Amino acid sequence: MKIKITTYKPEYETAVIDLWERCNLTRPQNNPKKDIERKLKVNPELFLVGLIDGKVTATVMYSYDGHRGWVNYLGVDPACRRKGLGRQMMDAVEKKVRPLGCPKINLQVRKDNLNALQFYNKIGYKTDEVFSMGKRLVED
Repeated sequence: MKIKITTYKPEYETAVIDLWERCNLTRPQNNPKKDIERKLKVNPELFLVGLIDGKVTATVMYSYDGHRGWVNYLGVDPACRRKGLGRQMMDAVEKKVRPLGCPKINLQVRKDNLNALQFYNKIGYKTDEVFSMGKRLVED
């Protein structure tokens, strides 16, 4: 299955948030509307949406800070999984950060998301022996 990958547009907001909720990507401490607003202020071109017949079917937010690339909010409509859409989205990210000199992409997967871990392993991502740490600066 082939998707049309395009840059996020404001008219996709409701469909994107709905997709993230169906993909179990949202959490109470992360307001998805605010996450979108924040991303649109910093490299909005690094927020991709995958469309099938004009319908939001996949998303990915990514960044490159000059040292590492980071991936967030990779989501594929549960009804369309295992058809190569997640791989197409990640291929698009890799294609965009390689010319920037990005040597490595990092991402975080929740411990209980075994399907995501299997997916990323299948496309060449490996578990790093690190602790992921964070400090919340703004309460959503």
